[in-house]
Amino acid sequence: MKPLKHNRCTMGCHGSCCLRVDNLSVTMGSDQILEQVSFHMHCGELIALIGPNGAGKSSLFRSILGQMPYTGSIQFQAAAGNRMNARIGYVPQSPSFDASDPVSVLDLFVASISSWPVFLPIPNALRTQVGDSLKRVNGSDLIDKPVGALSGGELQRVLLAMALEPVPNILILDEPTSGVDIDGERQLLTLLDDIRTRYDLSILLSTHDLSTLHLVDKVILLKQRILKIGPPKEVLASPEFHSLFLRPFQKGGEAL
Repeated sequence: MKPLKHNRCTMGCHGSCCLRVDNLSVTMGSDQILEQVSFHMHCGELIALIGPNGAGKSSLFRSILGQMPYTGSIQFQAAAGNRMNARIGYVPQSPSFDASDPVSVLDLFVASISSWPVFLPIPNALRTQVGDSLKRVNGSDLIDKPVGALSGGELQRVLLAMALEPVPNILILDEPTSGVDIDGERQLLTLLDDIRTRYDLSILLSTHDLSTLHLVDKVILLKQRILKIGPPKEVLASPEFHSLFLRPFQKGGEAL
């Protein structure tokens, strides 16, 4: 596991924060979506949440964001151990935009951070603020590009920049590598590691891409409940992972 970055950020700490989830359960009607989920994300930690479709990953995120009712406990704590009201940055699964839509990255960003009508000329101060935000994710050249013309990796950078304005305590990303090529995936995870170092962030993300898990500190294997949690090598070598993702096959391709 990589050393945690708490209190070692190079550009000023923005309120180090850890996340404690205890016995969290979510039900919808008669369906049990999550069952007694418990884990602790330390300050400065980068955690990947993996599991099959329908495992409850998005429901866990929505619970942490306060968008879904649950039983159990979700607490945010400062490095000293006292409870705090955390600011959470959230990057959803890549939304789709019409390729012919004239809305630019600048327009989208300004609409999200201010009440300025984007059909009017945008003040220089707002343009500078957006440019500074995009610079955090190495996306300064995207400011005037139409949103519909962005590649998957470029769109993720823009969404990430928006989630970092203002800089949060915890960053949550739902399938950030979806629609991004292999090189883009590695670049994005390297960027996330750099961002958490600079800003002392705790980062929780979900992914289906198992090839990049060596870049994170900890992996949570989820299917309604936590099946395994630990360093990437330990989780990927576990019987729980193998039974979920690497089931043996019979002749004719039927899973046992």
